[in-house]
Amino acid sequence: MASKVLILYYSRTGNTKQMAELVTEGARDAGGEVILKDVGDAKAEELLDYDAIVIGSPVYYGSMAGEIKKLLDESVKFHGQLEGKVGAAFSSSANIGGGNETTILDILDALLIHGMVVQGNSAGDHYGPVSIGAPDERVEKQCRVLGKRVVALTDKLK
Repeated sequence: MASKVLILYYSRTGNTKQMAELVTEGARDAGGEVILKDVGDAKAEELLDYDAIVIGSPVYYGSMAGEIKKLLDESVKFHGQLEGKVGAAFSSSANIGGGNETTILDILDALLIHGMVVQGNSAGDHYGPVSIGAPDERVEKQCRVLGKRVVALTDKLK
């Protein structure tokens, strides 16, 4: 049975959405059953229906967008029920040093508190893919790799 992956994103300029689409491609290429959603179209209880959850956000004041934070805050009522699921994150910003890593780490903190499994990447963007502005070739590759790695890890854990 294919691993079920939910890829959530918030995007104002389209850059984070492009990244989410690339992560989706990678996950589908690896055999995952993938649903891609704007976070505004998602409900916290949906997180329970997936084996893996990947979240992408632009950087807002060094952290995730309020729309992402709202969903994570609402997910508190399911504390402990996401235990063992795979989690991952990615982000985009306008500038180098614009807060990509702090944003990813904030998202990963929430996923870890839920008891989710997070895998780093020793050969690429260590915490998750980051983009400065629109995704370039490097970012495109990192996003596809993230999707593939999430499915591979999820398959191992199932």
